[in-house]
Amino acid sequence: MRICVVGAGYVGLATAVMFGKLGHDVSVADIDDTRVRTVNSGKAPFYEPPLEKELARLVKAGALRATTEVVGSVAGARFVFICVQTPSMPSGRIDTRPVKRASKDIAKALARSEDFKVVVMKSTVVPGTTDSVVRPLLEKGSGKAAGTGFGLCMNPEFLQEGSALKDSMEPSRVVVGSMDKRSGDMLMRLYSPVRSEKVRTDLRTAEMIKYASNCFLATKISYANEIADMCVRFGIDSETVLKAAGMDPRIGPLFLKPGLGFGGSCLPKDVRALKDRAMADGYGSKLLSALLAINDRQPLEAIWLLEREIGSLQGKRVAVLGLAFKGGVDDIRETRAVPLVTELLAKGARVVAFDPMAMPSFIKVMPTIEYASSAQECLSGADGCIVQADWKQFGTLGRKEFSRMRSPVIVDGRRCLDPAKVERAGAKYLGIGYGRTETD
Repeated sequence: MRICVVGAGYVGLATAVMFGKLGHDVSVADIDDTRVRTVNSGKAPFYEPPLEKELARLVKAGALRATTEVVGSVAGARFVFICVQTPSMPSGRIDTRPVKRASKDIAKALARSEDFKVVVMKSTVVPGTTDSVVRPLLEKGSGKAAGTGFGLCMNPEFLQEGSALKDSMEPSRVVVGSMDKRSGDMLMRLYSPVRSEKVRTDLRTAEMIKYASNCFLATKISYANEIADMCVRFGIDSETVLKAAGMDPRIGPLFLKPGLGFGGSCLPKDVRALKDRAMADGYGSKLLSALLAINDRQPLEAIWLLEREIGSLQGKRVAVLGLAFKGGVDDIRETRAVPLVTELLAKGARVVAFDPMAMPSFIKVMPTIEYASSAQECLSGADGCIVQADWKQFGTLGRKEFSRMRSPVIVDGRRCLDPAKVERAGAKYLGIGYGRTETD
């Protein structure tokens, strides 16, 4: 089967590689010439080693290729997946311009084709978008009616950065929303080799499932952070509290780990977008508003912990380890490092930062702070350190690195370090939600 994926970003490449591994002939269409050249060289335009390895294999075998010729690529395909970005606008509303552009290009190809193609919306869009934005553009540009001249489906993605290939090949569920039975049946057959539970529904419900899922994950993270922040003030270690709470099958252990808040390309954007969409229909969501407020406040918790230990940060040298929104990726979208560093600077601190992969992108956002070439260099002469992203290599830091600090105080913003190991290495350990009891 020939498949065209429009958009060579994270979702697009993960989708393309998945179908390539399943034996299909895949083309990836993108308007960014640099990104297209990168993909055709067998490399991913972002840090995701397992995905890139498989991408290189498929490109070498001729099973996957990228092109800037969107219309031509669509014309030769049976299925067309729209995987373009839908970034946030200042209001919280999603920017649908990339979706509209892709839809217009696809419509041109539909107009020239005689076969029945299925257009699959995979970009995250608020309920009603596929039917009210994508469908009219496809119909107007092609002169054909959805359901008879071409098929239209909504197939949300549920990927985590760092495990995109695994999540694509072994998804927790496959959601197929369709406007008509024929299109849904065809997409279900395409996914038949994927051994996961499949949910069939209409377009709008499929769109909402994505938002309901991500907003619940944001809720669990924010709940864990609220409990952790209270625990540290009560002299209780939140790790035990949350572990025991997560044993309840009604709650579950996943996403119950405290930290500096959620970031990345999905959760913050999706919470804002659903809040805005609900408001447009006259529903003000107190829960979604609270999630955003908690997330905005959470990076300040690390600063509060550091100030409680070393006093005023005016003139103090503070090391920040990890600038990506989480360890193992180079993505700085919505990273909590930005509000963290901004507040440190506002308090007069001298900030030095290090990240194994994300520094080139972060320097463009914050060019005035100091950057180190290693974690050891970052810690040298520091009055305190905040671990912002959970890179595994930070767990290997020990006496050799901590002894270079002026004041060896480590605020573990992701609870990724071993408190006992840190203190045996001669540093003071402070973690989000880490409270000491009298028996410690």
